[in-house]
Amino acid sequence: MPVIEQSEYNFPSIMHRNKHISTIYAALFKKFEVPGYTREKHELNDGDFINIDFIINDPKKAVILCHGLEGDSRRTYNNSCAAYFQQQDFSVFAWNNRTCGGEMNRLPRLYHHGAVDDLDEVVQFVLRKGFEEVYLIGYSMGGVQLLNYFGWTKIDERVKAGVSISVPTHIATSAAVLKQGFNRVYLKNFTIDIKRKLKHKAAQFPDFINSDQIDRITSFDEVDHYFTAPLHGYASREEYYEQVSPEFSLQNITTPVLIINSLDDPFLGERCYPRAIAQDSAYVYLETPRYGGHCAFPLKNSTYSYAEKRAYEFFKSYK
Repeated sequence: MPVIEQSEYNFPSIMHRNKHISTIYAALFKKFEVPGYTREKHELNDGDFINIDFIINDPKKAVILCHGLEGDSRRTYNNSCAAYFQQQDFSVFAWNNRTCGGEMNRLPRLYHHGAVDDLDEVVQFVLRKGFEEVYLIGYSMGGVQLLNYFGWTKIDERVKAGVSISVPTHIATSAAVLKQGFNRVYLKNFTIDIKRKLKHKAAQFPDFINSDQIDRITSFDEVDHYFTAPLHGYASREEYYEQVSPEFSLQNITTPVLIINSLDDPFLGERCYPRAIAQDSAYVYLETPRYGGHCAFPLKNSTYSYAEKRAYEFFKSYK
């Protein structure tokens, strides 16, 4: 019954007990230096590519970082996590989904929550370098990709465990929550970035992407109805949400994973706390701190967050 009833993350500063302050501070105001990565353009089997940033420390153990929606390998939460794991002598691999990381991909295909084939390419890239212990950390959408990867894929025995942070395990519920109240501010920022990227894609591939539909975007409903679902082989937005929501793949997981979802996360709906599944699983752990916001979890008197420290503790249990 791996539901962690008492999270150790209970007492952030008074200011950070406000979910929006915590979330916005972590996204906009917290600064963390980008590690001195080497970048490699990795060619994919379908003729496209992704960019992988990495630093080699210990040649035997590595952590793979998976960024969130409209993020990239050099977002603050990734930088903080990378620095923390470097202190623990891990090699770090931070990958960029297609269209992310400052370079547009070649094909019409975008990234999405179910892009486990691309994540598998990253895992195989790391394993080919001879690492004996590989761990995965995913933030938000990256956490969805991680959980789906563990639920849909035959996992190499060298991949020991994963941690998903602020992860919408039920996509439709999360999309609905972002249309409510102050959360619309986050939604607007996402849609501005997505529309800009889609206009670039429409110029690349006018036969695949209808530029007129881009101006109709006001929420994820339109993004996923007009673009995500049809471009990636789903019959509808509803089919896409159901098939890529980890709620439906968690029961297949046989490698230890920890989900850290704060109860005050403004991005998560009521079905994003899969207690029943965790209670029945020997591999899926669920931790639900009262505070933490979205991809935040700030700590008093520390430049790091609770999330990366907790991930390291979890990984130590599965060496």
